[in-house]
Amino acid sequence: MADPATLIGYAAGTLTTIAFLPQVLHVWQRKRADDLHLGTLLIFTLGIVLWLAYGLWLRLLPIILPNLVTLALQCAILFLKLRYRGRG
Repeated sequence: MADPATLIGYAAGTLTTIAFLPQVLHVWQRKRADDLHLGTLLIFTLGIVLWLAYGLWLRLLPIILPNLVTLALQCAILFLKLRYRGRG
């Protein structure tokens, strides 16, 4: 059984990661992302990359796994933002 701190880390990572799924689905279904600020998305993506690097450096799966998934979701949002640029 994992220690409580590790369980909290996995729970936090899971919740903050799945929070992006509705945004990806929303943009994909609407085919519009004009209400998302590109600068914010890019800064946040850089933050995710740094968290991932930090987790890899320390070899902490509760940091690595959620940030890998969050990075994938964030990349999807960025892709859709650029793909639907000019619509709306």
